[in-house]
Amino acid sequence: MAEQEGITVKKSENFSDWYTQVVEKAELSDIRYNVKGFVVFRPWSVISMELMYDLLEAELQAKGHKPVWFPAVIPESNFRKEAAHVEGFMPNVFWITEAGSEGKKLEERLALRPTSETAMYKLYALWVRSWRDLPLKLYQRCQVWRYEGKGTRPFIRSREFYWIESHNVFANREGAEAQVREDMEITENVMHKKYAVSFLFFQRPEHDKFPGAVHTYASDALMPDGRVIQLPSTHLLGQNFSKPFEIKYTDKDGNERYVWQTCYGPAVSRIFAAVISLHGDDKGLVMPPAIAPLQVIIVPVFDELNKEKIVKEAEALKEQLKRKFRVDIDARDEYTPGWKYNYWELKGVPLRVEIGPEDVEKNQIVLVRRDTGEKEIVKQNKAAVAVKAALRKIHRNLVKKAEKSLKKNIRKASSMAKLKKILREQGGLVKIYWCGSTECADYIKAETDGGVIRGTLFGEKKVSKKGRCVYCKKETEQVVYVAKQY
Repeated sequence: MAEQEGITVKKSENFSDWYTQVVEKAELSDIRYNVKGFVVFRPWSVISMELMYDLLEAELQAKGHKPVWFPAVIPESNFRKEAAHVEGFMPNVFWITEAGSEGKKLEERLALRPTSETAMYKLYALWVRSWRDLPLKLYQRCQVWRYEGKGTRPFIRSREFYWIESHNVFANREGAEAQVREDMEITENVMHKKYAVSFLFFQRPEHDKFPGAVHTYASDALMPDGRVIQLPSTHLLGQNFSKPFEIKYTDKDGNERYVWQTCYGPAVSRIFAAVISLHGDDKGLVMPPAIAPLQVIIVPVFDELNKEKIVKEAEALKEQLKRKFRVDIDARDEYTPGWKYNYWELKGVPLRVEIGPEDVEKNQIVLVRRDTGEKEIVKQNKAAVAVKAALRKIHRNLVKKAEKSLKKNIRKASSMAKLKKILREQGGLVKIYWCGSTECADYIKAETDGGVIRGTLFGEKKVSKKGRCVYCKKETEQVVYVAKQY
């Protein structure tokens, strides 16, 4: 293994360079694949994202969702059935037009799925016949492809990303709206409580909703540079897809009715970008225990005279811990203990266990937390209990820090001058009055060099008094949040 240089920039001073270094030096991805906008995900990130998938799927299945796998290609005729959907996605579609060694032209263009509504709903029209078939709640773990025109960056934005998409069918609007709320609950239970990523859920403004949706609700997390990143979103589709795709059911009275639908899309690779960014520090990654590829790394400290004895003790400890934790030993001869400490800190392993000659003599081990650097000496026979307690403390600390960071970066502005100053100097989310017009939204974005209206905060009480639109000064009751975005 080549010598590993640590992170050479401070996260607080140059987040962009810090992020690039962490992704490269912690061996998360490689951008040298020779197709623009496509990156290779390396083992450390894939193992973590597999754990993220498992937690999301367990939550979905616990709430009645079942897995399916649909083809990655969508006939153009499917794709054109819903007008708003076509208009929204057509500019970013990768098209397959020929096949075979001689380049035979296909009878119909095939889209590499940018999202799967138009693939799945063709079959939903065949599967749904009666009220007994409802609700239908299906999801798939898959990749999607979008010809992003903006600059790409590993995990944050690329032309191929990894996600889960859930597509749900109900007899009425009430069932669909309840599913939207359930999607928000899933996001809270997994992304916040397991991944330790704090966020706010907004109802997007009408000009920024998912193509084909009645309403769009999306979670925004705040990155260290003051910009927001959109994470899971959920969409009330109403009957906008059921009518063109002829998804109908016969009710208990024998009447034929169109179904109501929703869809939900947690982009796992994008959430991973938030995990890297929110929790990492100047030493590298800090992985939440629930999704860390390794939760515990054991580093035996030895010389040639006592190596065998100490490594044997380390192996016995690993056997004790591996029943409950993801654990490994770094007993490589070619590196010093200090080098190993730095290496595993760069990789973000939540807990390091040190065991040296004195520890063996005293029948003890040393636990070192990645998040705080705190050390704790415990008896070997109490190792499993101590490790469990330490990992729980690490998780709680990461959740608390993320919540505090989000909260302190929410501000208010009553004028364009104040809004521009906050976004320029501090970033974050800024609460303003807005008249609701797209024209004012466009002016705000232009005047603030990229400040985008994220929407109204879901569940926030409606203001009791009116204010004036931050741009046009028209009287309004609508309170929204503005931020620069990825």
